[in-house]
Amino acid sequence: MSKLSPPSSPTQAHHPAIPEDQEETGSIPSKSHRNSDSKWPRWGLSRSETDVLLLSTGLKVLLFPAYRSTDFEVHRNWLAITHSLPVSQWYYDTTSEWTLDYPPFFAYFEKLLSIPAALIDPKIVDLNNLGYSEWTVIAYQRSTVILTELILGVVLLRFIRGAVDTSRQRIISASLFLHPGFLIIDHIHFQYNGFMYGILLWSILMAREGHKLSSGILFAILLNFKHIYMYLAPAYFIYLLRSYCMSVSGEILPTRFISLANAVIVVFVVSLGPFILMGQLPQLLSRLFPFTRGLNHAYWAPNAWAIVTAADRVLLQFAKRFGVALSLNESGVASTSRGLVGDTVFTVIPNIKPVQTFAITVGFQAIFLVKLWRSPTYKSFLAALTLCGYSSFMFGWHVHEKAVLLVLVPLSLLAVDSYAYFKTFLIASTAGVFSLFPLLFTPAASLIAVVYSLLWGASVLLPINRQIYEFPRSVPWVILETLENIYLVGFIALQGFVALFPLLTQNRSGSAALEFLPLLVTSVYCAIGLIWAFLRLSVIYLKQQY
Repeated sequence: MSKLSPPSSPTQAHHPAIPEDQEETGSIPSKSHRNSDSKWPRWGLSRSETDVLLLSTGLKVLLFPAYRSTDFEVHRNWLAITHSLPVSQWYYDTTSEWTLDYPPFFAYFEKLLSIPAALIDPKIVDLNNLGYSEWTVIAYQRSTVILTELILGVVLLRFIRGAVDTSRQRIISASLFLHPGFLIIDHIHFQYNGFMYGILLWSILMAREGHKLSSGILFAILLNFKHIYMYLAPAYFIYLLRSYCMSVSGEILPTRFISLANAVIVVFVVSLGPFILMGQLPQLLSRLFPFTRGLNHAYWAPNAWAIVTAADRVLLQFAKRFGVALSLNESGVASTSRGLVGDTVFTVIPNIKPVQTFAITVGFQAIFLVKLWRSPTYKSFLAALTLCGYSSFMFGWHVHEKAVLLVLVPLSLLAVDSYAYFKTFLIASTAGVFSLFPLLFTPAASLIAVVYSLLWGASVLLPINRQIYEFPRSVPWVILETLENIYLVGFIALQGFVALFPLLTQNRSGSAALEFLPLLVTSVYCAIGLIWAFLRLSVIYLKQQY
């Protein structure tokens, strides 16, 4: 059987007209299996789960003094904005360059966090106290990340309690709670992704358990915390419409449709209503969608545009060296070679426009949504959801490298379904996690991230591989698997190059021109793996029978 082929015994499809409380998703355990898990309280912790919680929390506390990015000051400033100013001024304030640009629910979230912050140290919420970095603010903000991330842990526990195969689900749940991406982005770099992905997984859990109205409500809430999740909205729309709001014959079920529509509308009214009444919706939207940014972020996210941008650099050098007459855009000679923030201007290849990236993204998503429309099962929804996020990461405009979590988190839930899914997960996870290393600018933080990621891989990837490995059944697939393994081993050489490059070019003339080279090589090499994993996952999903 091909490594890109679906599992030999796919999950049996359920009909969308089956009532929610009777739905067979393939993930809800049988009565006998539930009884076998009665030794666990519904939300209680086993000894191993307690150990994971304590050890991870201890490590995160030890990382309090670690390197932190400008996002730390961004969130401190948002605490100050929401605490010091009335709601009417939140999206207008420009005291700091780090203006509020998340949806209202996140602003309300910051407002709640600002209340104890003001009691601990009033300087934290002083709007004019820019760049404040005393130990009180460090300890407080780091602690809020740990505490709010507990929602992720609670949801992952529920995934274990409701799984058919609890041993594999334990590994996946632990892998997500201990994911290197959350450690790097949240607990070193500084953000609140663990909290928000906890809401996303909660919504997915509700879909798995057949509570689709709750799933839709939770996703609507998530959209009003961070709008990046709108890339997943098409999959939610098709899945909920087809499996919850429509009958066997394809007719709309008015009661369900109205219930879902009203619930989503209420969420958005609570979030946006005050700003609509104040006439501030255009201002709020201008903050959420700043389209003046370029195609690439400063460090190219490892996606399709990283390959295109690198190809443009190669063609430019080829033209210079061999004197090939090409029509060059002189303004693009330096724009994509130094890791600068701003518009990406190509020199040889025609420039990419936002509308083009949007069209390509929607085009790929449409392919997967057609399959989801025809097979609106939980497993089909999970795969389509992952691919919608993946499409946006591959082809979106000004994609940040941190957005790779939009792929890796839902993909983790598919990892143990078959070896084909697992190998895709392995390649995407390796490339995706490695692509986050450039976020860390100190040797100590980089070393921690590398060692931690290796330990995570040994604890998660190796056990799953031992359980579900399948030897290729034909010579072409042996060759393909060998090439994939060579690619994975290549990350050792890549890390060596990145670590040694500054030493090799130190005190050499012209080294400044090569300063961006390690980032370029990292971005391109990781992009190769993530593009291949995208193609792999696409083929698996489209061939899968649900």
